[in-house]
Amino acid sequence: MENNDFSQTTSEYGAEEIQVLEGLEAVRKRPGMYIGTTGPKGLHHLVYEIVDNSIDEALAGYCSQIIVEILPDNIIRVSDNGRGIPVGIQPKMGIPAVTVVFTVLHAGGKFGGGGYKVAGGLHGVGASVVNALSEWTEVEVYDGEQIYRQRFERGDIATELTVIGPTEKKGTIVTFKADPEIFTETTVYDYEVLATRLREQAFLNAGIRIRIKDLRDPENVQEDEFCYEGGVSSFVEYIHQIRGLDVIHPDIMRFTAKNEEDTASAEIAMQYNDSYNELVLSFANNIHTTDGGTHEEGFRKALTRVMNTYARKFNILKEGDKALSGEDVREGLTAVISVKLKDAQFESQTKGKLGNTSIRTLVDKMISEKLEQYLEENPATAKAIFEKAIAAAKAREAARKARELARRKTAMEGMGMPGKLSDCQSKNVDETEIYIVEGDSAGGSAKGGRDRRFQAILPLWGKMLNVEKARLDRVYGNDKLMPVITALGCGLGDEIDLSKLRYGKIIIMADADVDGSHIRTLMLTFFFRFMRPLIEEGHVYIAQPPLYRITKGKDTHYYAYSDEERDRIMAEIGGKYEVQRYKGLGEMDPQQLWETTMDPTTRIMLRVDMEDAAKADEIFTILMGDKVEPRREFIERNARYVQNLDI
Repeated sequence: MENNDFSQTTSEYGAEEIQVLEGLEAVRKRPGMYIGTTGPKGLHHLVYEIVDNSIDEALAGYCSQIIVEILPDNIIRVSDNGRGIPVGIQPKMGIPAVTVVFTVLHAGGKFGGGGYKVAGGLHGVGASVVNALSEWTEVEVYDGEQIYRQRFERGDIATELTVIGPTEKKGTIVTFKADPEIFTETTVYDYEVLATRLREQAFLNAGIRIRIKDLRDPENVQEDEFCYEGGVSSFVEYIHQIRGLDVIHPDIMRFTAKNEEDTASAEIAMQYNDSYNELVLSFANNIHTTDGGTHEEGFRKALTRVMNTYARKFNILKEGDKALSGEDVREGLTAVISVKLKDAQFESQTKGKLGNTSIRTLVDKMISEKLEQYLEENPATAKAIFEKAIAAAKAREAARKARELARRKTAMEGMGMPGKLSDCQSKNVDETEIYIVEGDSAGGSAKGGRDRRFQAILPLWGKMLNVEKARLDRVYGNDKLMPVITALGCGLGDEIDLSKLRYGKIIIMADADVDGSHIRTLMLTFFFRFMRPLIEEGHVYIAQPPLYRITKGKDTHYYAYSDEERDRIMAEIGGKYEVQRYKGLGEMDPQQLWETTMDPTTRIMLRVDMEDAAKADEIFTILMGDKVEPRREFIERNARYVQNLDI
């Protein structure tokens, strides 16, 4: 396998390369600090931590195949054909290095510099954190001569490292079962979620073969294998294919660069399609940086600068014309940015944002030099891109006029806030929240059940604008979206100003059915496309109304938010009871809605992050686009999740 433009690391990956920084007990007490959450996202994060270790072996040039298996009872097994974790005695601790890796926090081959040139598991906590949060973990090491095995239970050593037989193979197998004491919500893995992440890894590491198998149901074994020689170019091609987007130029632009010290490299693939939306995915050391960072900043700034320079040089923009904005030059762009660097600085253990300033310079320089050269050498591609960017600039100007017209109309009619809005009394953004509610009947219950001091209600009715086929100029004046924009008060697009936001929490509250799901997806996509900082700064939430009300006797009632919770409550209370399935929010009276969904002391809400919003955006593109095939594939793939789809 190629070595990703890095000079070879020390092939002697021995016990002395494993450095020790501190102990383990904190992880079980505060798991969220290490994996972000103990919900489904955190559960899947365990798999990524172990896979990342195998990927690091691949980056170092020693591993070409990784197999991830979901075994019955949701046990995970990750195997690779790397060098095998060192089994020699670690000098400082006096115990085998593999034991240190699994039992000591911040122990790993990623701290000293000799083990790995570049590594995704930056904090070196991967194996030990997975071990700490698992009911049990087993590791098998194949070093080409012997097979070694060791077992751990809830982070503690259960058996010493033992030789169990000879072998000629090399590699590591890690098997673990997530601890239900930690992951109280669920310990069931979602095959699609894991497959998506592993596919991503295969795109980012050209040539590596990654297999995933779901063996939980022997009658229906699911299996996929990912291997992409084209790397990030294949990734861009895949995105266009899966979303059913038509490209406006045939070839994918791909640029690579590395720094003089050979400690960082950057690779970017980009291609324009005929949609109005940009999709820029960025990765640092194979980790999806959902909140961007310095690599994205460098790319965006250089792209805008190069496009304007080229447009002036070749008279596409005349002397008096305004410069193209960043939004103009990114309309319809799909780009994948992958950087690999020795000392990656992330803004949290969950690694959402990259902070290294040197990477900004590397990416900026690469795009500045190579994109300009590419455009000059490929005039037909340049023409197609600039026609699109100029059209986007005209639409932006039309949007500005529409915005001013909307403002003048508002001023003339003297209407400050939308008529349907039931505002709250407080003006303190730290405590105010607005519920965007589907339908008038639900709006009535929400209005009656709220705490009017700090909770505002805005009902939506009817189907919203299909933002898939709309530029910003069509959003202004739209009777479904304008009330939302006006009520929030912070503007949208490149004019958004969060200091003017009127509510600290924006809560989407819709029925737990297909229509409700449609409304949620539409709203999330709208915020993602036109008001992204709201999501980036954590202002957007999804309310979680209960699915069932279980009544026993006259005065005792319970609420269940899932079928499993309903069954558990029914088993616990026994005897005679009545179960009501809520079809919609409108079926709840104001008191019930307050108790279950709006009372800050008892409600359950999901905060929307960029990953959730990007997923909504992808679903929306597939379901609302013009291409039938991707839509059919999506529905077939997700048919098992749809119980009462009414088409």
